[in-house]
Amino acid sequence: GMAYHNGWRSNDQIPLRAVNSGLIDRFGQIDSTDGGKSQRYSLSGTWRHAAGNSVQQVQVFGIYSDLTLFSDFTYFLDNPSGGDQFSQRDHRVVVGGNVMHAQEIHAFGVLHDLKLGLQSRGDLITGNGLFRTTEQVRTKTIRQDDVREWGTGLYAELESQWRPWFRSVLGLRADGYSFDVTSDRAANSGRRGAGIMSPKASLVFAPTPATELYISGGLGFHSNDARGTTITVDPGSGETVRRVDPLVRSRGAEIGIRATPVQGWRSTLSVWALNLDSELLFIGDGGTTAPSAASKRTGVTWANFYRPVPELSLDADVSFAQARLTGVAPGQTRVPGALENVVAAGITRSPRKDGMFGAARVRHFGSYSLIEDNSVRASATTLLSADLGYVLRSGVRVQLTALNLLDARAADIQYFYTSRLRGEPAGGVDDVHFHPIEPRQVRLSLGWGF
Repeated sequence: GMAYHNGWRSNDQIPLRAVNSGLIDRFGQIDSTDGGKSQRYSLSGTWRHAAGNSVQQVQVFGIYSDLTLFSDFTYFLDNPSGGDQFSQRDHRVVVGGNVMHAQEIHAFGVLHDLKLGLQSRGDLITGNGLFRTTEQVRTKTIRQDDVREWGTGLYAELESQWRPWFRSVLGLRADGYSFDVTSDRAANSGRRGAGIMSPKASLVFAPTPATELYISGGLGFHSNDARGTTITVDPGSGETVRRVDPLVRSRGAEIGIRATPVQGWRSTLSVWALNLDSELLFIGDGGTTAPSAASKRTGVTWANFYRPVPELSLDADVSFAQARLTGVAPGQTRVPGALENVVAAGITRSPRKDGMFGAARVRHFGSYSLIEDNSVRASATTLLSADLGYVLRSGVRVQLTALNLLDARAADIQYFYTSRLRGEPAGGVDDVHFHPIEPRQVRLSLGWGF
């Protein structure tokens, strides 16, 4: 069982020009009444049974969630007098469960591991709404909906060890979704259903005991917001809009090598590709849909873990990716916000029983495009954090943690869009909007384990 309750006042992303001009500092706010409140309660349970060469597992869960957000991204662009603050509310009950059966099978002189499963989840959403507000007081309802959404998936996976140096993994998944939307505007109410099949396969070759070569491929999908599947009228402008497909196909493939060059060092190098038929999205801030083009992503990932001695471990992951929209005008192919290179690395010392421990970690997000023509790019972000502590013989653990150790003046999110501050032209100003990384923090914690 878990319970969570929180209320807060905090700024959203802020315009770079407001900081550069001295209007606010990096941790300032344009609208000091932005914030929210949230509560979430959940209960879950698992039953597991193992006998002979089979395993069965059942998981059930229930969640109650209530979230209200107050945000202001454009300030005085749409409403020069009262401001552009808006509120989103999401109140839902979630119920669901997972059932899995695993079985060893001997056939054709080969050992096979078979997994069969069922996953199902229902979301019962009431009073989901988007509202115009001023200082957290509602002034207008843009749209309000009750949504019933149910998704169920069946899957089967068969892993076969054909030879000591070769194995295969075959999978098939079938998913079905149903959406039932009751909107305050009858034209946006309706029911939709959709189903999709997703086959997947991997072939793994082991030319040496310390090396594996693999190739994987398959089909997948992403689901769209239920409200976008039944919408016909933009609740803000009243214009006719196109419904989105409930499920959107994806195609992916990966080829790689896993190796142990020296004892204690595990390294994986992979090249991958992912194509989406469409990046159709429901824009919750505006209450409408924004269909976008298909996309293609390719990348290279190198992951490493090394333990030279039992007490010491080192890890380093490096990723390079390219994301492009397809079927669009030349020069407008970048996917805004898609990361292009990421580095995560660290070193950790852990005592066998008691004694001193410590760790240092670095995370780097390289520059990436904020707009389709790549004329505006986000600045890179590099963070260093560290831990130092001691475990006593009694099991008491004392730890000192330093976050953003070098006090980097970086951003954790960055966007490029139009907003308007007081005194600016009615059409607003195109600018980078960012949320700052929190400054250097030092935390002391005390724990006890047995």
